[in-house]
Amino acid sequence: MSFRPGFQIVPVCNLTTPEEASPLGGALLAGGIPVAEVTLRSPDALVGLKRLAGVDGLTVGAGTVRTAVQLRRAVDAGASFVVSPLLTEGLALAARDAGVPFLPGAVTAREIQLAVDAGFTTIKFFPAEPSGGLRVLRALCEVFPEVRFVPTGGISAATVLDYLAHPQVVAVGGSWMLPQGLRAAGDWAGVTAEVAACARLMASSP
Repeated sequence: MSFRPGFQIVPVCNLTTPEEASPLGGALLAGGIPVAEVTLRSPDALVGLKRLAGVDGLTVGAGTVRTAVQLRRAVDAGASFVVSPLLTEGLALAARDAGVPFLPGAVTAREIQLAVDAGFTTIKFFPAEPSGGLRVLRALCEVFPEVRFVPTGGISAATVLDYLAHPQVVAVGGSWMLPQGLRAAGDWAGVTAEVAACARLMASSP
């Protein structure tokens, strides 16, 4: 199932503890961006994902999904979409079996073509900034005019609008609106303010 982001900016979050889930969900809702991608990079990520998915009004997906087993566990935990930094046959089959929107990752022309051959026309461009950023993405877009991209990795408030201005970019993933320092300090009002600022940025995009 193709990935269709409901928002132009998807907050990407590495939950350090499951206890963060509820206040984080509240901050996202209050700030005006009711969507989140929880990366599977910590031991309790699935526990946190399940709690976040239980927040009314919030759409939650799983990120950094590298195996079919991870994908199935993420869906069981409540993920309504799945994002991966790569694409394998096993991941593609598992996503189709689960009936969940799946966003595979690619960064080279070969990887993008393999994803297209597998039936995917919306692809995560990752890691975006370390791989040359918008300059490289523009070149790839010329080669793959049928593909839509979701750049993620190293993008900030200073660069997000440049990405969103490209007609083949349907959304951008980022974590700048969820500062780890504020979260660690329990400053959820501060996190809400950052999310709200991000929502205003999104609203200003053409």
